[in-house]
Amino acid sequence: MTERPHLAVIGAGPAGLAATLAAARHGVRVTLIDSAPGAGGQFYRQPADGLGARRPEALHHQWRTWERLRDGLDRHITAGHVAHFRDHHVWFVERRPVGFTVHALLGPEQERPAEVRADAVLLATGGYEKVLPFPGWTLPGVVTAGGAQAMLKGGLVLPGRTAVVAGTGPLLLPVATGLAAAGAHVAALVESAHPRAFVRRSRALAAQPAKLAEGARYAAQLLRHRVRTLVHHTVVQAHGDERLQAVTVAALDAEGKVRPGTRRRIACDTLAVGHGMLPHTDLAQGLGCRTDGVAVHVDDEQRTDVPGVWAAGEATGIGGAALSLAEGHIAGRSVAARLTGAEPDPRVWAGAARTRAALRRFFAAIDDAYAPPAHWTEQITDDTVVCRCEEVTGGAIRQAMTELGAGDVRTVKLLTRAGMGWCQGRMCGTAVAGLSGCPETTSRRPFARPVPLGVLARAGEAEVSKTPVPRQT
Repeated sequence: MTERPHLAVIGAGPAGLAATLAAARHGVRVTLIDSAPGAGGQFYRQPADGLGARRPEALHHQWRTWERLRDGLDRHITAGHVAHFRDHHVWFVERRPVGFTVHALLGPEQERPAEVRADAVLLATGGYEKVLPFPGWTLPGVVTAGGAQAMLKGGLVLPGRTAVVAGTGPLLLPVATGLAAAGAHVAALVESAHPRAFVRRSRALAAQPAKLAEGARYAAQLLRHRVRTLVHHTVVQAHGDERLQAVTVAALDAEGKVRPGTRRRIACDTLAVGHGMLPHTDLAQGLGCRTDGVAVHVDDEQRTDVPGVWAAGEATGIGGAALSLAEGHIAGRSVAARLTGAEPDPRVWAGAARTRAALRRFFAAIDDAYAPPAHWTEQITDDTVVCRCEEVTGGAIRQAMTELGAGDVRTVKLLTRAGMGWCQGRMCGTAVAGLSGCPETTSRRPFARPVPLGVLARAGEAEVSKTPVPRQT
């Protein structure tokens, strides 16, 4: 019997799970590789078994979809069609004369190397939050919106007792309602988008009534928990000595500038702030895949321009779980056909393709409506730390542009070290680009995460992973 062709799927969120199930059902052996101790990604993040959560579904919507994905994964693992490698932190994907080698670091310490060899690779690496600095944003108690949600879903803990949720984007709604339902007092939901932005895009938004109904349910929950909503407002400063004690918010005018005389102070011990998300493209760029702006470019089959490499989900453009599921299914079916020597038939994924097209149009309108305030950089003072890793201030970045002759983000980085720290610019990249007046682009890095020199020196000599890491409890 001929051995099944082998696909490595990197990322066990909605896109990775959908791709894994589709490929495994159609004749492909799949290794699902993820850095978390369990499948689900951020969207379906689960509390550790040892926490004894009685009703984890209370922290999620689309729970039945998660159950179908989880049960399908378990069945394929039992059948021997899928291996799930947990706690594998992928730092590089190597192109070989035949196939690929996925290089990873094992466990929380990320010091022990492992390799997975496969005929093809599917990148479902998700996204990360866009961070816009403001005075006081480095105070303890200020977290990203996704960070607050991860603490609640994964750790069953509240980041604080009195919270303000601020920024822009659809993620703020589940974060605010989740915190309120878990017992926090949400003093305010501060959204910088103007309601007119949604009215202008009403046709595109109305094409997805299920999404509108979901938004209405969140609005009803906000009313039930008596969460004050401030639209077309923004946070201009966080206050506190050793930790957060209050935030100052202000209204925005038609141009996106802070309106004089509208500042108000709100007491809180937690600020969950978010301004949307950006695709994770490090592994794709390491492979030489083309990007469109900040997202990985794919064709109608979710193939990148590198032979043998597919991509799906937030890495190809931010669009939520439903879009990720559709893209993952298409990618898995395409991989299965091509690795087994068949000609892909788009008719078998026509329903997923229609869903993909409709949701891409919907989220294009959402992205426009939820754009950050046009003048957000004006709130960054010269003393505001922009790059936390290297402690580079807004003043240093402005000086690099006005006095030291920098004309692009790369030169600013060389002159100030902004973006050279542990996170490699993921936290400060948007702010550095905004202060520099340059378009935001992806930065090609040789590796997706820091790698011990000893591991790097022995790359290619590590034992090929054959046994999945047991689930942690």
